[in-house]
Order: sequence, then C-alpha cells, then structure tokens
Amino acid sequence: MNYSIHFISLLLLASGLSVRAQEKRAMTFEEMVGWEHISEQRISDDGKWVFCKMEPWRGDASIQLYNGKGEEKAAFKPASTAQFSASSQYLLVTKVPSLEMIEAEKLKKTDKDKMPMNSLVISRLTGGEETVDSLKTYKLSETADWLAYQRGSKKDSTLYIRSLDGMQKDSFPSVSDFGFAKKGNVLYVVSDSVLYTYIPEKGNSRISTERGVFKKIAFNENGSKIAYLFCANKDSASTRSSLYLAEDNTPGKLIAKRGDKAFPTSWIISESGTLHFSTDANRLFFGTAPEPRQKDTTVLAENRPDVQVWSWDEKVQYTQQSFNKASDLKRSYTAVYNIGSKHLFQLATEELPSLQTADEGNAPLALLSTSKPYGTQSMWTAKNFYDIYTVDLETGERRQIKEKSPSYMRFSPKGKYAYWYQEQDSSWYTRSMTDGKEYRLTTPETFIAWNEDNDVPDYPSPYGVAGWTDDDQAILIQDRYDIWEFSPTASSSPVNLTVNGRKEKITYSLIQLDREKRSYNLNTPQYLNGFNEVTKGFGYYTARLNKPAAPKALLAGDFKLAALSKAKDADAVIYTQETYEQYPDIQLSDLSFKKSIRLTDGIRQQDSIIWGTAELTIWISLDGRPLEGVIYKPANFDPNRKYPVIVNFYERNANTLYNYHMPSPGRSTIDYPFYLSHGFVIFNPDVRFTDGYPGESCYNCVMPGITSLIAKGYVNEKAIGAQGHSWGGYQVAYLATRTHLFAAIESGAPVVNMLSAYGGIRWGSGLNRSMQYEHGQSRIGGNIWEMPLQYIENSPLFNMDKVTTPILIMHNDADGHVPWYQGIEYFIALKRLQKPTWLLNYTGEPHWPTRIANRIDFQKRMFQFFQHYLQGAPMPKWMSEGVPAVDQDFELGY
Repeated sequence: MNYSIHFISLLLLASGLSVRAQEKRAMTFEEMVGWEHISEQRISDDGKWVFCKMEPWRGDASIQLYNGKGEEKAAFKPASTAQFSASSQYLLVTKVPSLEMIEAEKLKKTDKDKMPMNSLVISRLTGGEETVDSLKTYKLSETADWLAYQRGSKKDSTLYIRSLDGMQKDSFPSVSDFGFAKKGNVLYVVSDSVLYTYIPEKGNSRISTERGVFKKIAFNENGSKIAYLFCANKDSASTRSSLYLAEDNTPGKLIAKRGDKAFPTSWIISESGTLHFSTDANRLFFGTAPEPRQKDTTVLAENRPDVQVWSWDEKVQYTQQSFNKASDLKRSYTAVYNIGSKHLFQLATEELPSLQTADEGNAPLALLSTSKPYGTQSMWTAKNFYDIYTVDLETGERRQIKEKSPSYMRFSPKGKYAYWYQEQDSSWYTRSMTDGKEYRLTTPETFIAWNEDNDVPDYPSPYGVAGWTDDDQAILIQDRYDIWEFSPTASSSPVNLTVNGRKEKITYSLIQLDREKRSYNLNTPQYLNGFNEVTKGFGYYTARLNKPAAPKALLAGDFKLAALSKAKDADAVIYTQETYEQYPDIQLSDLSFKKSIRLTDGIRQQDSIIWGTAELTIWISLDGRPLEGVIYKPANFDPNRKYPVIVNFYERNANTLYNYHMPSPGRSTIDYPFYLSHGFVIFNPDVRFTDGYPGESCYNCVMPGITSLIAKGYVNEKAIGAQGHSWGGYQVAYLATRTHLFAAIESGAPVVNMLSAYGGIRWGSGLNRSMQYEHGQSRIGGNIWEMPLQYIENSPLFNMDKVTTPILIMHNDADGHVPWYQGIEYFIALKRLQKPTWLLNYTGEPHWPTRIANRIDFQKRMFQFFQHYLQGAPMPKWMSEGVPAVDQDFELGY
C-alpha cells in the first residue's frame, strides 16, 4: 500500500467530515413546521408489505409502501389514508388535493360542492394500479377483496361494488347507507329507502318489506344476522323507530317497539344507543330512552326566562350538568333481546345507568352500577362510590352485591369473576360470579400492589392487572417490576412469573400481539416489554410463563422501543427504535428480532441540522432526596464555552431519557431540537413533592439541580431561563418569587392564586377545582378552611413584589383547565408593580393553542423572548412597542 496516498486520503476524508459538520446549521421555523413524523404504520396480514404515513405538521402527507426487503416500492402524495386488502395483494390509498390547491380555492371562495375531490388508488402490490376519481366515500371488506364506494357530485348517490381485480362489478342506485360485515363478505345497502343485503357470489336480498328510514344497521360478525331501526315516516323516525331482526338474508321481523311492556312507560327505541350482537350472535343489545320532551311552542322565546338554578345539594354540580347537557339529552339505556328464547327486557335504567357485559356479551351475567347517590361527596374527594348489581341476561333478574363500594368492579375475559382494587387497604379482590364468594388476593404485608412513588395527598393507585390466562384460570397482577400469577380463588400461593424484575430493576409488561385475543396461554411463548429503571433503556423479551423464569432478552439496550405490531398470519413484526439522536424510523423484523431492516428514512431530515445529545444527571435535593434529570446539549457542544440554559420541567421525566423529541410547533413547551440547534442547553429536572408544600418542593428539587449544572462549568449563570406550562407554569411562577437566578421565564396557563383557583371551575368538564388541591396534583392536602396558610404560602401572587425576572405569560380566554383569570391576576399584579411582563391570549383557544397558525406564532414569540434575554438578540417590536388592538389584524409585531 502507498501509505502517503492513504494518509492523504484520510486527511481528505477528515476534511470532508469537518466541512459537513461545519455545514450543519440551526433549524428554521419553516423546517420545524414541515418536519415529517410517522402518524400511521401498518403491516399486511401476510407480513410481506408495510406502509406508513409521513406527515408534516402543516403541508401534504405521503403514503409510502415497502416490501419485505426494505425497498420503497411506491409513494403517494398528497394522500390521507391507506388500507391493505384481506388477501394482502392490494393497497388502497386515498389521494387528496394538495394543501396549496385547497387554500387557493378557499381564497377564491369556491363553493364547497365545487371544491377538488379525493381519488382512490387501487394498487396491485405485484404491479399495476387504477384510480377511482371524484371519490366521496368507500368501504373495504375485511375478509375478501371486495370494495364498495360512491363517487361524483353530491347528487350522485350510486353505490358501486366490485372485486379489486375488476372481474366482478355491480351497483345500486340512490344509496344512503352501506357497510360490510366484520368477518363475512356480506354488504348491507339502503337503496331507494329499502334495505338489502348483498353477497357477491349470490346477489342481493330484500330485507325490508316497506320503504322508510333505516338507522343503526348492524351485522353480527359473519353477516348471517342483521338488526336495524326502522320507521316508515321520516318526520317521526327519531321517536317512533322500531327494532327489526333479519336472519340468513330473509325479510326482517319486528322484535321491539315503543310502548313494549318490557320498557318503562313512554320510553322509545333510541337512535342514540349502540346496536350490536354478542359475538356468539345469541343476544342483541340496543338502546332505549325516555321520550324526548318537547318545548312549549305557544310561548315566544323572548318571553321565556333564561336562568340557571344551582342547588347546594344537587348530586351533580350544575356546571357539570351544563357541560354534559348535549350528551345527556342523547343518553340511552341498554336493553337486550335473547334471540333463541325471544325474551326481551330492559337492563340499564336511569337509576342504574352503567352496564358492563363479559365475554363480549356471551356471559350469562352482567354488572349494573350507579354512583349517583354519592355524587356530592365525589366533588370534593375526586373519588366515586358505587352501588353494584348483577343482572341475569336470560331472565333479567337483578341482585345487589355492593352498596357504596369504593371500587369499580371489572370482569375477567370470560366473565367467571369480577375483580377490583381497593385503595383504602391497597389490596386486590375477586368475586366468583357463580356462587358470589369473594376472595382477597393480596394484603399490604404480602404484596406491594400500590405505586411506590406516589406523592399526591391521596391513596396510591395500583400498578395494575397485566391480564388473565385462558378460560379465567389465573389473574396476572403487576407490582412495580414483575408479573405475578394469582389464583382467582386464592387457593394457591402467588407466583412471581418473571422472577428477576425487582432484582434487575426491570419493569415487565405483557404484549398482546393478537389483537383479537383477550387472554394469555402461558404454555406458549409470550412477549414482553421491559423498561430498565436504572439505564432508562427498553427491551423486547420472551418467556414461557407456565413456570417462573427470567424473560430472555431478544432486543434490549440504551434506546426506546415502541409501536410493536405483528402481521396477522405471519411472524413478521414492525416496531420503532429511538434515542434523542435517532429518529424513530420503522424497523421490520420477525419475532426473534435477530435481524431488523430499517424501512423509513425520517432521520435524513437531521442531516443538515445541528442536533443534540441527551445525558442523565443526578443530584440531591435540599431536603435530602436523590434526584435524576436530563441534560440536553447541542451536537457541536464545546465544554469550554458558556451556554445559555433553559430549565423546562413538569414533574418527573428522567425515564424519557431515550425519547426522540420530534420537532414540532408545540402548543405549550419549547421545542428541544430547535433550541439546541440555536445554541441553548436544556435542563429537565425531576421534581418530587411533599404534601402541603408543592412550591417549596419544586424549589428544593430544581434549584440544587441547577446548581449542580452550573458546577459543570459550561453554563452562563447570567443567561438561565425557565419555561413550563399548566402545572409546570405554576412551578416556574413560584420559582420567580424565590430566586433572582433566572434571566427570563415563560409561564403558560399557570395558577398563581390558589385561594381563588380553589373555588373555580374546570370549564372543560364542569368539575369544581377543589378536588385537585385536596387530593390531586396541586398537593395541598386539605381545604382552604383547614389549611389557609398553605394556600397563601404556595400562591406566587402574594409574593409578586419579590419578582425581578421578566415574565412571558401565555393564557387563553377559553381555557377549560385553568381559569384564564389566573393569567389575568398574574399579569395585572406584575403590571401594577411595573415588572416587565407580556401576556399572550390566543382568543377562543383552550388550555393551549390548537390552531397550527397560533402554535407557530407562540413558538416564534417565545423564542424571540428567550433569544433576547438569554442571547442578547434585539428586542422584537411586539415586546418593545406592543401590538395595539387596532393593529392586531394588520401586523404581528415580529
């Protein structure tokens, strides 16, 4: 070898790498908004094909198709949806007009009926495609390669039916509704106000003997039975519909109607209820409801008072009633028709509205429950109590089994047992549905079922149930790390199936790869997720859990694994693997995970961008607790430089060390890759709370974390900012009253006055806010009369005079989580004290901006705010001069 030439080649290679590194640059807002993320991925049933949807935050999405070798075989853009056919021989893609085209037509004020339409591409995976233009809607059979679709103008309601190979075709005129059976190649069609079933090999059968209005049409799984609501008169269909059942494509027969003795007086068959068969097709469940009340049309609207009456003893707070009004007016109650015995009776009622069936409607018993008698109490405790009954689905007989139960019961898959967790004694229980005997499976002394990290002033929640074994033979209960097998009758000692979880600090969870299975066969290989609490890495594991054994790692390491999906008829799987630096591209493998093929190439978007790194850091809180956090550094990090830092946090995020942060115009937080590319360091510390002192807890955790960061030597101590939203917004607002360290803070939707917030309403649900202070995230642990000093001490508002940090507030006037008057109190207090502050109100928006234009605007202004105070950039016009109301529609002030 000519070593001189080799040395020169190495120099040139190094030089080229250096040039490419120097060519990397900061991300632009346009790149952030256009960053493509994978919003959908599917593997074909035979495991030979994969498609994904690559979608920017604003712009045109594409559907990309890959074969089993990892080769991209086709791309469709712009596109919205895709489906594989039942045979895995075809891919159907809905192509859509481009965003540019749609916006151009909107600017021209084009009529909605004249806007560009979608098209449907039928792509044969072995080659060749055809297009159905002017598509309105389509449905694809799940069990055969048959397609039904409508196209053309609004007036054209013809339904076209065809095999995907185009060899067989048919059509129906004037179609208003259609759909395939889930597991049978049978189609229902409402044509010219008549209901038909259609079988490709046999043709159509008329189901209805009359013309009229059909609603809630439902097949059983294989399509041999069909149920529907029917009314001959269109004007009275909402209150006079009757229930019909047809079997084997013969005309439907009336089985229930308004006024039947089985229902309460004046109840109707409800079009708002669900209509479905049990999976064995022996029962038909449907909805009933009281007949809707009619307004008095003899009184003019202006003569009718518009008043709300709130009562101190109402079981459901009026604001919650108001929020739920629309759904309550459509509320229905489940009834059942037993097809074999022809028994019809009401199950749920206004007094017992909640029904839970088992074994997908096949089990003999169901559960009825209500929490209504205890509604007032739940407003303050955030906990419900339940009266619970069993109901026999063959006879309708009810039997009360619980009164004022603090726990909600759930069924085992086959319905042989009910099970529940009782927070008051941290124990799991079961009840045999055969004889009513109850069994206590765990006690606090024998099994740690509760969340060991609980730090809210309430009973800790459980780690949960991992599932049941086949035929309800055993219940699988999780502790912090392992999966345990329990006899549902407590007849044997529990068994730790995964053995080494607690020892290795690995949290195991079962993966159900068959989407139709509801239980696990422990005699066959099972697949598990594993999360290493120490390293923060993930893994896929396998084990035969019929006897205790440490699961075998198939793929594990310092990365995050997600989105695992198996082909229905093959051992092929797709999944994603990511770190902060590694885009979560789709990987194709088999269940051994010995070899994976990367399909997508989303990581290419990082090629020209200064990216970053993530590293775990530890410190001790001021009250002696060990803590973790994550430090994010720019890719071109120089330890000899002094960097501006943004501290961004919520509660605990160290376990997300290996999460990829997809660039996006986020609604509530800084975009990590964007800020790193612009030369910031980001610190995300964990916070652990003490009841009664949430603000102090935050200070005790975050401030020594920042001190430990400063000690590393690369922090510009005069350029440290903080940013948080909602609960995070509260915490950074509190810190501003306790320290002068921060050069700038953005506080989104914060509570600054716990006294006024305590008595407020969460308008997004109608619930009162007091429960979250007494028992929830706000962590005071008592009401304002019991603990007034804690409410004052933890409220930043009462210490605003101590604030020296410039504050940017974002709080919107339609916020349904935190009353936006909290933001106003914050802003007015700082303005009164003549502290530099700005408030962004995205009018009509909820807890965060949802419209993409508003999200982009928020990100721009927040970045300009931090860039000014932490990097010395000129103050933007909107900060220096404001944006007067008269200018709002004309200039943004950037």
